[in-house]
Amino acid sequence: MRIGDAAAAAGTTPRALRFYEQRGLLPPADRSVSGQREYGPEAVTRVRVIRALLALGLTVDDLASRTHRLDLLAEDPPRSCASDGDFGPDTFAPVVERRLAALDAEIARLTRLREALARHTGTEAGPDLPARPSFG
Repeated sequence: MRIGDAAAAAGTTPRALRFYEQRGLLPPADRSVSGQREYGPEAVTRVRVIRALLALGLTVDDLASRTHRLDLLAEDPPRSCASDGDFGPDTFAPVVERRLAALDAEIARLTRLREALARHTGTEAGPDLPARPSFG
């Protein structure tokens, strides 16, 4: 199928397919005699996996470091990205652990920011905050 049809089937755009191909997440598409990209159902399935992982908070760089594991998740039913219980550096485990740590750090930062704002809008000024501004 052509790029527009493949993108629609995967729930994305032709531009995204070209981007995934450029970044190595998607193997180069076969070309028709006129030079247009042609995608098979396996490419559509892989793009769906890529989109699902991106929606979970992984980045394109995270996925690019483990492209050899993406097809395991594209199988029906999906297999584990770990090979026979291996959670070594070649699997998604370290990538997921790093992403979870980044999310935890961002949650902590936002919690501190929220607490500071709540203190700032209270009736008394905190030791490191100016007097309460008027928000009304």
